[in-house]
Amino acid sequence: MKRFEGRVAIVTGAGSGIGQATSVRLAQEGARVVLVDRSEAGLVGTESLMPEGTATVRRVMDVADEAAAASLVAEVVETFGQIDVLCNNAGIAGSHPPVTEQQVDEWRRILDVNLIGTLLFTKHVAPHMQGRQRGAIVNTASVAGIRSGAGGNAYSASKAAVINLTQTAACDLGGDNVRVNAVCPGLVETGMTEKIFDYARAQEKAHKLGSRCELRRYGVPEEIAAAILFLASDDASYITGQALPVDGGNTASLNLPGMKV
Repeated sequence: MKRFEGRVAIVTGAGSGIGQATSVRLAQEGARVVLVDRSEAGLVGTESLMPEGTATVRRVMDVADEAAAASLVAEVVETFGQIDVLCNNAGIAGSHPPVTEQQVDEWRRILDVNLIGTLLFTKHVAPHMQGRQRGAIVNTASVAGIRSGAGGNAYSASKAAVINLTQTAACDLGGDNVRVNAVCPGLVETGMTEKIFDYARAQEKAHKLGSRCELRRYGVPEEIAAAILFLASDDASYITGQALPVDGGNTASLNLPGMKV
């Protein structure tokens, strides 16, 4: 399928994991793709996986830098004349101390990247979509934003905020035919979750990874990318303001320790 033929997409966090899989899939379906990440090497790696001849813009930046975000959006409009899809995927996880040991500096950095970065790109991209009376924004949230136990305090709070921002932005932009949705991945093997997977394998517990999901396995970035592309495509033309769990059924049950074998 070429659902994105002639369209322009911006993907943040495009240098690895879900962002990389999403960028490659968009390119395969015909999109011109703007790649944003903190890692130049990651962006180069993503480009190398795209079909030959894919039109791209590559930008190393901090998504929480408003001036940089505004400048990039203006450059994309100048270069391509349009922005059809925005995938706010950039995110960081942080540590997992109890609430009594939280560090404010870590909270600020996690909120800057996960929430403020999502806000800034939405803020500067949305007016161009409104002007054309069409567009789709897909935010990467997390099951950690739905229930506890899937991430640290700051990370979970940031993803809950992304879900709420998705809903409020959908209300703000719906009258101009701009849709805003979120995906909520469960446990997926990416650079951000590398420590979890490395620890489990070192402890010979790799078989337990994802065992608390109804599908009894963890996910891969391409499965999340497939959901992102659905929400960004015309196939989802009547869907907005939703947070779609892509989690192997993790949020479908109480999921208490010891409930599943």
